[in-house]
Amino acid sequence: MNLNPSQDFHSIPVARRAILAAGAGLLLGGQAMGKEGDPVEKKSGERKAADAPQFDGKRAFDHLKTICDIGPRQSGSDGMDKQQRLIADHFSKLKGKVAFQSFDAPHPQTGRPVSMNNIVVSWHPKREERVLLCCHYDTRPLPDRDSNPRVARSGVFVGANDGASGVGFLMELGRHMAAIEPRFGVDFVLFDGEELVFHPNDRYFLGSEYFAKSYRDDPPGHRYVYGVLLDMIADKRLNLYQEVNSLHYARPIVQSLWSKAAELGVKEFIPKRKHEVRDDHLPLNEIAKIPTIDVIDFDYEHWHTAQDIPANCSAGSLAKVGKVVLAWLQDLPDEPAPGA
Repeated sequence: MNLNPSQDFHSIPVARRAILAAGAGLLLGGQAMGKEGDPVEKKSGERKAADAPQFDGKRAFDHLKTICDIGPRQSGSDGMDKQQRLIADHFSKLKGKVAFQSFDAPHPQTGRPVSMNNIVVSWHPKREERVLLCCHYDTRPLPDRDSNPRVARSGVFVGANDGASGVGFLMELGRHMAAIEPRFGVDFVLFDGEELVFHPNDRYFLGSEYFAKSYRDDPPGHRYVYGVLLDMIADKRLNLYQEVNSLHYARPIVQSLWSKAAELGVKEFIPKRKHEVRDDHLPLNEIAKIPTIDVIDFDYEHWHTAQDIPANCSAGSLAKVGKVVLAWLQDLPDEPAPGA
């Protein structure tokens, strides 16, 4: 869909926002959207160590709280609409190239179409080889694992760790993207429809599956060399083990990130194999063939309960993940060899 350059984001129907913003230049579905232009890059050695960017965990946590203040953000809801506006405005002000990848998916209970939007924020958009940093930004409809049966059936779920932590993290990370010089271009992708789920047999990963199929079937003009999914990274008692599927599909990327954590002394990245998690990284690996890992604390005790609230999350945990990822982006590893 083409958008009149003078059309304001807030006037675009929620169901079909195609492109946004501040000279957006991202290639989606093979179509160039707007005028491209990288941020001005500094020459090697021009930045002093004292000027190196420092990830602010408190600011990331403030973003997490602001998102949770919206309330539930189920796909297709008013809360999701408000969150989309917040995210788009934030990254546009940071001069990211923001695009909405819109699609419909059937509601698992009614079968009616639900309008969904993946959000793609592109940094250094001219670079054809790119790295993907992603999270999901929808919330589960209900806190179905809550110990109180009444709450599990009809309670409120705001998804502070399971949803908002990845978004708040990327919102803070975006502040530093103009100041660093990664060897590849970087895209932030926020997936819709990760868990529009009322029953265990309902489909998960609607947004990442749509993104992966679009990348496979309608090549966008750039290539992702690998990716990192961030999910539930704000637990006060943060423990980030090496996830089983990540080791299977993209072991070198796991090793590079955990090695960077060890180099920085961030002990919450535990170099041991634990948990086989089905998450948004699976469509990226299996459909799009993008080697992608899942950075996830799957020991979070408030998972899918009404107690997944900001009070059970930590700015310190976000700061530790940010320290590692920000340093890793400035020292990105080579593309993994096929089958590595």
